[in-house]
Amino acid sequence: MQKMKRFLSGIIMVFGVVGWVMTAQAELRIDVSGAHSEPLPFAMPNLFNPDGSRSSFGADITEVVVADLERSGLFRYINPDAYIQKFNSINERPNFQDWQAIKAQVLVYGTIRESGDNVTVSFRIWDVFAQKQMDAKSFTVRSDSWRKIAHMLADKIYERVTGETGYFDTRIVFISETGGQGNRTKRLAIMDQDGENVSYLTSGRDIVLTPRFSPNMREITYFSYQDGNPKVYLMDLNTRDSKLVGNFPGMTFAPRFSPDGNQLIMSLSNRGNSDIYTYDLRTHAKKRLTNHPSINTSPSYSPDGSQIVFNSDRGGNQQLYIMNADGSNAHRITFGKGTYATPVWSPRGDYIAFTKIHQGQFHIGVIKPDGSGERLITNGFLVEGPTWAPNGRVLMFYRQNRSDRYGNGGTAKLYTIDITGYNERQVLTPHDASDPAWSRLLHPTD
Repeated sequence: MQKMKRFLSGIIMVFGVVGWVMTAQAELRIDVSGAHSEPLPFAMPNLFNPDGSRSSFGADITEVVVADLERSGLFRYINPDAYIQKFNSINERPNFQDWQAIKAQVLVYGTIRESGDNVTVSFRIWDVFAQKQMDAKSFTVRSDSWRKIAHMLADKIYERVTGETGYFDTRIVFISETGGQGNRTKRLAIMDQDGENVSYLTSGRDIVLTPRFSPNMREITYFSYQDGNPKVYLMDLNTRDSKLVGNFPGMTFAPRFSPDGNQLIMSLSNRGNSDIYTYDLRTHAKKRLTNHPSINTSPSYSPDGSQIVFNSDRGGNQQLYIMNADGSNAHRITFGKGTYATPVWSPRGDYIAFTKIHQGQFHIGVIKPDGSGERLITNGFLVEGPTWAPNGRVLMFYRQNRSDRYGNGGTAKLYTIDITGYNERQVLTPHDASDPAWSRLLHPTD
């Protein structure tokens, strides 16, 4: 009995170190809630056509799935040269000894069928250790959207292995920047979360900043100097038409949608003071939420719409505050050294991300809504503008480096990082990029 206890203890220690756990049903699961874990090795042969003909997309879709999962930092792809078993049918059962021999923990294989303008992928996910099928699904999309089906497949693998919702079938709206530091052109742009399928929404004639998605994904709101004064605009993503939101005196900035999409919340500055207002998109009614002789800006709703986080210098320097959605019960939640800005509530409601400036350094951090658990996860000369993946486990932000006295440098790039502070990675874009905003997941999560 003592030997058995020591053996089981050893097993628990091994799996605890690498961050893999087994559920009560003996199903493999990556624990993503705590500290950094070793990536889980997985195998995925290229998707194949069941009739033996060559697929135009099989290898490409597999490549995108692998890239998505590896970029998460939780998965490690096993080189196909090591694969022993070759599949000829999706109904063929894995020879688990072959996959255990190359230390695969998860196996994914499937077929691809092309019919007219559509492509259908059918796949199976296997737990090699438990010799158990974890999931089996089929997805169909138009052939020109083959990257979408790859992201959907990556989301399903991520979901089944981690127990968390995926975030790969999503889009990013951001500011694309070109030109020198003294003559910067800023355009609204949109892309897939991996930096692919970039398209530009504005010409660059006017300065644009802080784009944000509506919950229904049909519109974005942003801040523009279109008429020489900073105003808030709405853009229809289908038509690319923009319209001015209201006609407020002074400057309006930092717009975001309410969780139900019926209102915008923003800051309005008049005579050197700024307060937070809501604007009803149906009735066009404006409501003032703060009334304080200080700067109140950067509002962000909690996921349920009941509370708002914002920053204010009412206590002497910029700190984070939370108030009820009607503006009542405003209270401070940060008391650390330095100044806080750009707060944004996690989609899960468990954290608020922010930018912090302390001793000349910028930081991206997270804090719980009750003000506890503040944690700085990255820093640099200028890091700013955090935005949450829809599963609340990854942040995207932009990092700008220092320019020299001749104006060289100063480039801005997008990065993602896990909220544990691990796995910081650049998102490649055609030009410099800033002010990212992450969309919700684009497909159902059944």
